[in-house]
Amino acid sequence: MLVLCVLLPRFELAVAAGGRAALAQGSMALAPDPGREQLVGEVSQAAEAFGVHPGMRLGEALARCPRLALIPPDPLGVADAWEAVVARLEGIGAEVEAPRPGLAYFDAGALRRLHGGAGPHWLDPLVAVTRRAVEVPARIGAGPTRFCALAGAARARSRRAEVVDGARALAGEPVALLRRRDDTAGLVEPLERLGIRTLGALAALSRGHVADRFGAAGLLARDLAAGRDAPLRPRAPGELLEEVLELPESASGEQLGRALGLLVDRLLARRERRGRTLRAVVLGARLVEGGTWRERVVFREALADPARMRMVLAQRLGLLPAPAEVLRLTAERFGPAHAGAHALFDDGSAQRRARLAEAVRQARAAAGPDAALRVLEVDPDSRVPERRAVLTPFE
Repeated sequence: MLVLCVLLPRFELAVAAGGRAALAQGSMALAPDPGREQLVGEVSQAAEAFGVHPGMRLGEALARCPRLALIPPDPLGVADAWEAVVARLEGIGAEVEAPRPGLAYFDAGALRRLHGGAGPHWLDPLVAVTRRAVEVPARIGAGPTRFCALAGAARARSRRAEVVDGARALAGEPVALLRRRDDTAGLVEPLERLGIRTLGALAALSRGHVADRFGAAGLLARDLAAGRDAPLRPRAPGELLEEVLELPESASGEQLGRALGLLVDRLLARRERRGRTLRAVVLGARLVEGGTWRERVVFREALADPARMRMVLAQRLGLLPAPAEVLRLTAERFGPAHAGAHALFDDGSAQRRARLAEAVRQARAAAGPDAALRVLEVDPDSRVPERRAVLTPFE
C-alpha cells in the first residue's frame, strides 16, 4: 500500500480569517473555543517565528508574541469548507480518511490504474488530479504508512509529492512532527526537554523505557517513528440531510428551545430519511456577535422519537456561548429503520392511533412533508400574532 497524504496548512485559520490572503497581514492565531481549555489553535507563519505553536496556552502565546491577533473560530464554516474538499477527493474515486480539517489520507495504489501513469513516475499524474480536485494550495506526501506520508507532506514544497519510504527516511525528522497527531501532540515538549529531538532518537529507545515514562501514547509515538502505523480507516460516503432556521431576532432561553423543537420535527419529516433512525447529529449556530458554534451529539441508541431527541439536544443547546441568529441541525450518521414497539394487547385507541400515523405517512409520501402539520407555540406572549405560533410537521 502507498498512502497519499493531502495537507492544507492552516486550513481552519484561513477559513476563520476570511481567506489565505489575510494570513499575510501579521501574527495571528485561532482563539480558544468558548468554555474550553485556554489553548490557541492554528497559528500563522509570522506567529510561528515567535515560537507560538498550536496547543500552546494563551498566556504563554501572548507573552511570546504581544501583537498576536486572536481570530474567533468558525467551526461551521470550517466544517462546510472541509466537507466540500473531501467530497471532491471522493469524486476522483478515493476512499478518504479525514481525521481533522486540513488533513486527508487515501490509498494511492487503488487509483493507479484509474489516474496513474506508467514507469517509476506513475504517481505524478495522480498527484496532478488530486491538486485539481482540492482546488486550493496543498502539500502532498506519500509513504507506506499514514505517518510517513504526513512527514512527506510536511516536507513537500514543489508540485510533486515528497515520498518518505520508511523508518530510515523518518530518522532525521524532528519530534515536533508528532504535534500533527492529536494522540501524540502532548509528548513533544517532554521529549525535547529530555534531549530527544529527532524521530530516529525516539525509535532507538527501548519499548520498556518509553512505556515506563510515557505510557500508551509513548509506545504509539515510538511505533510511528519506527515506521509502523495502523491501517487506513476511510469514511463511508453519506448523504447530507440538514435543516436550517433563521431566527427573526436574537433568540435564547425558551424561544430557542422551541426553535430547536421545530428543527427536530422538520428533520424527522424529511422524505430522504426513508424511515431510518438517527445515530449522530450536529447542532450548529451562527452567533449574533459574530462567529459560529458547533456541537456533535451521538445518541446512546439510534432515535426517531422527537421528544427524546429534543431532551438530549436541549442540554447541549445550553452550552451556546451567545444568542444565535441562525440554528442548524444536520444528520451525520443514520441507524436502522425504526420498527416500532407493539403492546401485547392493543386497545381500540392504540389501533386508531396506528391507523392515523399510517395515514399521515402515506399523505406525506404523496404530497411532501407539508401534507400534515400541527400548531407549535413559539412565543405565546408576543403582541404580533404571526410570532405566537407556527406550523410544524405532525409526528
